[in-house]
Amino acid sequence: MTAREIPEEYVEGYAQTLREVAETGRRLDRDELDARRALGERAAESGLGLRAVVRAYLTETREQWPRTSAGSADRVLAAVGQAVDAVAEGYERAQRMAIRQEEAVRREFVDDLLHGRSDLGRLAARAERFGLRFSRAHSVAVAEGPDAIEDGDTISRTVENSLTARFTDRRILVASKDGRLVCIAPGEQLDVLHHFAKQAHAAAADILVAVGRPHPGAGGVVHSYEEALGALALAERMGLEGPVLYAADLLVFPVLGRDRQALVDLVRSALGPLEEARGGAEPLVETLRAYFDAGCVAAEAARRLNLSVRALTYRLERIHRLTGADPSDPLRRYTLQTAVIGARMLDWPAREI
Repeated sequence: MTAREIPEEYVEGYAQTLREVAETGRRLDRDELDARRALGERAAESGLGLRAVVRAYLTETREQWPRTSAGSADRVLAAVGQAVDAVAEGYERAQRMAIRQEEAVRREFVDDLLHGRSDLGRLAARAERFGLRFSRAHSVAVAEGPDAIEDGDTISRTVENSLTARFTDRRILVASKDGRLVCIAPGEQLDVLHHFAKQAHAAAADILVAVGRPHPGAGGVVHSYEEALGALALAERMGLEGPVLYAADLLVFPVLGRDRQALVDLVRSALGPLEEARGGAEPLVETLRAYFDAGCVAAEAARRLNLSVRALTYRLERIHRLTGADPSDPLRRYTLQTAVIGARMLDWPAREI
């Protein structure tokens, strides 16, 4: 919109003010500045561009300039600066208010969506405003750091701006929730979630990102979100390393955890004999964990434990003697590895079971 297209109401009274300033040398008073701020707010609320509004004031200044005396130039320019500054202040104030209102609306929508406590029809209608269509499946990624992440802080702004710049045509929603940063994207668009994780890690150290599986509908968003939260909780409890965890890769853990007594029985049966070792069961359980995490490669497991390969081999032989199960035997290895996972979930042997 050009200066000429800006409605005259937004520069109302400005020409008269300039003439008075040129004649008297006075500065704009408080009421005049408040009036310019109010006009700036109205311009922002009407969707006018700030540059177009400023150009309108400069055009009006140029048109009025011949009517002022030569000696009043400094005074007129000072008044122009006051007026334009007041208009811009009002405009920016209206924009900040609009942004805060939009953030509040988005935060309320995200809360209702992820808590599943709103009418699905109304929720679907509100979702269109934020680019979500519940007719397709969505995945949810959640970023969690040592410090709370809030809307408008450096991390959330950096991540959201990067996603918006790269995926301008995608239907993505980024918002904070309970001190974490959440990204909701169509389930097949894994590149969006990968980029979200990458930018979250670039924005702050020690951030862990978990990604839920894609599920259809509004309830599917909630399901995927809960899976991501579950993956974060599991990572904290079991010391799983990121930087990105996928709920689809961790399904064995909730399966094992559904029958706690069966899991306790497995751990006691398979690993209980290790308590008879000198120094207790913990060093040997850690040995098994490192061995399995290293893909049963003795050299790599020894490196992770800061042991020699010979010392690691000796420990594996002790485990074989105590439990009767050979960690290198494929059939026995599965039982031992499942028991080691169970021990980590139960925090055994540090905690009695």
